[in-house]
Amino acid sequence: MSTYLFIYYRVPVAHAATMQKMVTVMQAALQQRWPVTTALKRRPELKERCETWMEIYGQTPQDFPAALEHAVRDAGLLALTVGERHVETFFDVPTCA
Repeated sequence: MSTYLFIYYRVPVAHAATMQKMVTVMQAALQQRWPVTTALKRRPELKERCETWMEIYGQTPQDFPAALEHAVRDAGLLALTVGERHVETFFDVPTCA
C-alpha cells in the first residue's frame, strides 16, 4: 500500500524565493536517499502577505516521516515559515476490477 504525505504551511512573500531554493535542494537530497516522489505546490492567492505552500511526498516508506523531519530542521525551513507545518497522510484505496 502506497503512502502519501501532504504538508502545508505558510511562507511570507519576502522569503518565497529563498524558500523555493531550500525546499528544492532538500527534496532532491531526499530523493537520492529514499524511493519517493516529490512535488512542491502553492496556492495562487495571498493571505496576510503569505503564500500557502504544499510539499507532496509519494510512495513513502514507513520510516520516511522521521527522516523528513530531520531534513526540514537541517535545511532551516522552519525559520522561514509562519506557524506550523501541517502533515496529512493518505493511502491508496484499492479498487476492484
